[in-house]
Amino acid sequence: QVQLVESGGGLVQPGGSLRLSCAASGSIRTINAMRWYRQAPGKQRELVATISNGGSTNYADSVKGRFTISRDNAKNTMYLQMNSLKPEDTAVYYCNADIIRVAGLYSSAYWGQGTQVTVSS
Repeated sequence: QVQLVESGGGLVQPGGSLRLSCAASGSIRTINAMRWYRQAPGKQRELVATISNGGSTNYADSVKGRFTISRDNAKNTMYLQMNSLKPEDTAVYYCNADIIRVAGLYSSAYWGQGTQVTVSS
C-alpha cells in the first residue's frame, strides 16, 4: 500500500506565502517524478510544477518566479513554496507521484487527497 498525504494549505491574503508538503509512505522502492496539480472550482485540473528524481524542475507559466518545487528523497517528501500568492491561485492542490513499489516492476501513478488553498482578503 502506498499513500500520499498533502498538508500546509489554508487561507492567505494576496501577496502572502504558503508551503505545501506531500509525504509518501508505504512499501516504496523508488519514487520517480513528482508533481503538483491544482483544480479551481469549475475548471479542469492543471499541472503546476514537476520535479524529477534528480531534481530537475518545470513550472506552469502562471507560477514561474513565484512557486518553487523541491523534494527530500530521504524523507520521500515533496514541497511547494508559494510566494506572492494571487486570488487566481485559489484551488485544491494535489500531489502526484510515479512510484515503484517494493514488490513491483513498473511505475504507477499515485495521488494525494488534496489540500485547499484560498487566497483572499
